Amino acid sequence: MSSDTDTRRDAIIEATLAHVAFDGWSWQAVEAGAKDAGHDLVTAKRVFPGGLGEIADHFARWSDRRMLAALDAQGLGGMRIRERIHACVKTRLEINAPYKEALRRLLSFLALPQNAGLTAKMTWRSCSEMWYAAGDTSTDWNHYSKRGLLASVYTSTILYWLSDEGEAREDGGVDYPDTWMFLERRIEDVLKTFGLPKRLKDRLSGLPMPFRRFRRPTAFDQESTG
Repeated sequence: MSSDTDTRRDAIIEATLAHVAFDGWSWQAVEAGAKDAGHDLVTAKRVFPGGLGEIADHFARWSDRRMLAALDAQGLGGMRIRERIHACVKTRLEINAPYKEALRRLLSFLALPQNAGLTAKMTWRSCSEMWYAAGDTSTDWNHYSKRGLLASVYTSTILYWLSDEGEAREDGGVDYPDTWMFLERRIEDVLKTFGLPKRLKDRLSGLPMPFRRFRRPTAFDQESTG
């Protein structure tokens, strides 16, 4: 896609979200959004030839780009890994807070059986972007296990956030301290769970050789000791 096409896609996506809250993830919402963005339905269908699924996918990519831009200003390098991951998930939700109801309607669309593959692809890609932002450079099986673990944390936090009314801020925005605490607990649960095999291995290492069984470290073993 050309930069001009991507610009049109971004503008249509952003304008459409205001209508998704009322019309659902539908062409009716897209048509209204395209009109708000100075285009028409014909243009929307031309830049999104894959239909509503492609529009959902582009929304996820658009959100990832905005998340990464916001993370660049946060100085993740000085944080521990768990703090970086917390910041990534939190930022991903915060940038889409203005579109919270639209996200709720999008999840209903993605929950349709025919969209299972699309949902998995979008989730995996976003989690991968978070890990790269957190400094992950793994290329072996840890690359996949890290993203699989984060996917469970990320999706459960989204669902919790959607039911969290939040607290009004002085600047007129909304904060979600309960969601951030839930996110912290989910990350801690993962670290505890995947720290157990390491402790078991340490105990087994003291046994005679016939009883020893060693395993490769899990994705979070390093972090669970930190």
